[in-house]
Amino acid sequence: MPTTLTAFADVTTSDSALRRFLHGLPGVDAVGLEARAASLGTRSIKTTAKAYAIDLAISMIDLTTLEGADTPGKVRALSAKAVHPDPTDRTTPTTAAVCVYPDMVATAKAALNGADVKVASVATAFPAGRAALPVKLADTADAVAAGADEIDMVIDRGAFLAGRYLDTYELIRSVKEACVRPDGSAARLKVIFETGELSTYDNIRRASWIGMMAGADFIKTSTGKVGVNATPANTLLMLEAVRDFKAQTGIQIGVKPAGGIRTTKDALKFLVLVNETVGDDWLSNHWFRFGASSLLNDLLMQRQKLSTGRYSGPDYVTVD
Repeated sequence: MPTTLTAFADVTTSDSALRRFLHGLPGVDAVGLEARAASLGTRSIKTTAKAYAIDLAISMIDLTTLEGADTPGKVRALSAKAVHPDPTDRTTPTTAAVCVYPDMVATAKAALNGADVKVASVATAFPAGRAALPVKLADTADAVAAGADEIDMVIDRGAFLAGRYLDTYELIRSVKEACVRPDGSAARLKVIFETGELSTYDNIRRASWIGMMAGADFIKTSTGKVGVNATPANTLLMLEAVRDFKAQTGIQIGVKPAGGIRTTKDALKFLVLVNETVGDDWLSNHWFRFGASSLLNDLLMQRQKLSTGRYSGPDYVTVD
């Protein structure tokens, strides 16, 4: 199978070539996409399958705090929750990662103390991405140097919407390079499109292909900081994109819906989308994540209900 660079070398030589490729992608049938997402959302998961799905969803969460009021104490508490989401039940899986701002990476890394939980850091002037390229690259490099295992970058939506596709591609390539450490290892790169600002499903498909061609390890819906974040339809579209990309290149890319996923019912709908669209290969936290914080509490309460037969109530879990 060809690599990303060789498969798309001609496509990314100029803005006009990239535009021809992106606008040559099949148009998205919005009605059909939303109908399929809605139909898959009606699937019912019961008993042992539900218990398995809840644990899987917990293991896929990037437990996130991205507020101006974040303190080292809050990050340490969140890290402890990521390692032991339910301190009274040590069979509860750890979350996939703790996601913080770059200045809190070292604090999270120390708090996790070698636990099997990644440290993810937003970068590139998150959430708006309105900064010069050297600032974005320095933001990334600082997070990687502090010990970040994963970088969640934002694209410049203004450049993309203005049709500057090659600038968007080159930004992602540059950030990808900034994820490489001196020893040759690299932080995994998640590319956030802010789908709520891209206006159309066709734009989401085009952004997905730019991200994948540029070397993203994950494509991610949203920052969680705008009105419209992850939806079943936009996530389904991105799952179809990674499926088609793997079929063409042999390269597997992860997907991360983020923002607005708050309940167990929501999470299970997304897992059905994954299973029915891309299959078992993506049903692990190496290839699928939830960007969420409040979701974990609801998953824990539902897990307790399956275990004891009664709801524990919201005071059973910590308030993040």
